[in-house]
Amino acid sequence: MKTCPRFARIKSGYEQDIRFLCSYAERHRGTGPAKASEKNAFTVKRSMARALNRHIDRCPECG
Repeated sequence: MKTCPRFARIKSGYEQDIRFLCSYAERHRGTGPAKASEKNAFTVKRSMARALNRHIDRCPECG
């Protein structure tokens, strides 16, 4: 699938957030904030999927 530069920019932004949240959760395993960070990472993954699907549906270059 060929995608446009905007798709890559959207994806990289979300992936950066996910990496930050997951690495924080690993460093502080077992604490309350780490558990919250894991849940937030899961939520961000779902948001990324929705945003990318929306982009593909609307972008003439990606679709």
